[in-house]
Amino acid sequence: MTHRTRAQERADAVDVSPTKLLADIEQLKTDGEAAKGQADEYLGLLQRERAEFANYRRRTADERERELGLAGEDLIRKVLAIADDFDLASDAVPPEIASNPWAAGVVAIDRKLRSLLESEGVTLIDASLGRPFDPREHEAIAHVPAAGRRDGEIVEEVRRGYRLRDRVIRPALVVVAQGSGPASGADATATSSESTTQPSDKHND
Repeated sequence: MTHRTRAQERADAVDVSPTKLLADIEQLKTDGEAAKGQADEYLGLLQRERAEFANYRRRTADERERELGLAGEDLIRKVLAIADDFDLASDAVPPEIASNPWAAGVVAIDRKLRSLLESEGVTLIDASLGRPFDPREHEAIAHVPAAGRRDGEIVEEVRRGYRLRDRVIRPALVVVAQGSGPASGADATATSSESTTQPSDKHND
């Protein structure tokens, strides 16, 4: 009597018919597609999480940079107030003591302060005499008649204005000529209104 090993018994028990093999192949294909779909889903989730985390890091960095920029700008504004005081002190030095070491020291400190501001990207706004008024850079505190000046020209700079890199952080305070040249839109409207109402008044009389 021939004895069969367990391995032979298991091999004999395996169904190797074409129908069974095709069914097994189809099942393997189905399982593989399901596994691939699940892997793609996990990959998509991972990519979205990575994108969200990258956006979070970028947003956090932008907010931190903006906060630091605001803090730096606030400090620069305070330094500008000190620069204004040095401007007043320099302008008020009498000519007879201009060569005095104390007066020269004030001017030297003012010069160093200007250099410090320039190193931080702070530049002066041009508000020189005769320059056209620009509401983006200038703030008019008065309008005065000025012979020989066109309407809207700057006739006096009251306080210096500054720009931090490409942005105005403090407009220049200026006095602007009015009525010496072409009338402004408001003046023209007022003139037109007066000329319209005058005949009516005369008619009523």
